[in-house]
Amino acid sequence: MTLRARIVAVASLSVALTVLAAAIGLYVAVRSDLRGEIDSQLRVRARAFADFGPDGGVGPSPDGATGAGGAPPAPDFGGGFPGQVQPAPFGAASGYVQFLTSGGQVFVPGGQASTPDRIPVSTADRTLAARGRGSSLSDRSVKGVQLRVLTLSAAPGVAVLIARPLTEVEHELSRLALILVAIGAGGIVLAALLGTLVARTALAPIGRFTEQTETLSGSLDLSRRLEVGGRDELGRLAASFNETLDALERSVAAQRQLIADASHELRTPITSLRANIQTLGEAERLPPQELAGLRADIVAELDDLTALVGDVVELARGAQPVASLDEVRLDEVVESVLHSARRRGEVSYRLELEPTVVVGPADRIARAVSNLIDNARKWSPPEGIVEVTLAGGVLSVRDHGPGFSEQDLPFVFDRFYRAEQARGQPGSGLGLAIVRQASESCGGFAEARNAEGGGALLRVGFGPARASGESTTPPSGDRLSL
Repeated sequence: MTLRARIVAVASLSVALTVLAAAIGLYVAVRSDLRGEIDSQLRVRARAFADFGPDGGVGPSPDGATGAGGAPPAPDFGGGFPGQVQPAPFGAASGYVQFLTSGGQVFVPGGQASTPDRIPVSTADRTLAARGRGSSLSDRSVKGVQLRVLTLSAAPGVAVLIARPLTEVEHELSRLALILVAIGAGGIVLAALLGTLVARTALAPIGRFTEQTETLSGSLDLSRRLEVGGRDELGRLAASFNETLDALERSVAAQRQLIADASHELRTPITSLRANIQTLGEAERLPPQELAGLRADIVAELDDLTALVGDVVELARGAQPVASLDEVRLDEVVESVLHSARRRGEVSYRLELEPTVVVGPADRIARAVSNLIDNARKWSPPEGIVEVTLAGGVLSVRDHGPGFSEQDLPFVFDRFYRAEQARGQPGSGLGLAIVRQASESCGGFAEARNAEGGGALLRVGFGPARASGESTTPPSGDRLSL
């Protein structure tokens, strides 16, 4: 089902439920009002029979006389009951009247329209007659005619039953029900038509928005943007879509740049390898010493090429958070990396490590730490000292080399960026870029600056960190030289 059809269906259903509730409420209110009017008329009529006198005559009628027009009461119908029932004043509805004794005897006074049927008597009627006080209202049926019956205790041992037919009320209620059904059906049809019109009008901007997005998806032109009109929900959606396109365009541009940079960096070792391999094809003309050096060059170039490919693959993983995260003892990772670095014996390392636990991909964190240590080792003078500090979840690595030039400092963590003095040294310019990517994938940071007194200082955080509860700092001092 389309969105337009759902809107029309919801609008029609809402109107239908509203109309149904209103119709039921109106029907119940009118029915209650009409039946209440019948009940009121029965009670007014019953006042003429509220009490019997000692001589069996009726009490005062509603106009204050003992009979119609001030005449004496009609003769008794036996047992003290009136033989005649005077009609209600001014032509009001009189109802059908009959009397009931507590023994179950029924007397029908004269003066009423002749009817072959009587009001059916119930046990509750006889109870009221015996009690001598109280009244009750009930619905009864005589040969298909619905009656509203008022039972009133007129005197001890006597009750009067007054009935009014509900034919007119039921007829009016039937007409009302037909009118309500017709109005409800018309309202639902009108709601469906209006819902269709409203849905068409409201969804027109969405239709245009969809057409524009389909055009963009079909052409894959990331430079195009949607028109943002207004500050309503559609405007916000268009703005959000444009922001998504901006991010996608940046991502595609970054991928293209990565491919271009990697191709450029790979071209040099591949060209050198090709030349050396071609030279190796003429090995019979080369002396043994030159042949051995050529083979060593090929192995070294293959090692550099392998490292470069590994760095490119690591960068291609992106800085997005990975699905599998581990709790990593950062201090132990640093010690493990330094254990391998010490074997080279080129520099000394001074440590100050706090037991620290971070959450992230263990392989990326280890690779970033290794790149930091290797960068400091590369730029340290012979027999120099590299200071490694881990405090507050931040890893700081300082060397005592030449430091960064002011023009190079903003680009230290860029991919394939190499300072002027670094272009004669081995490396691809990806090491610190991998450091920044690894830290950002953990929600951390990477920053570089020149240290006071000379040298470079790199600080890296791998997101929220906590102490592990144990110390790796020797008790005899704050620093340990390895």
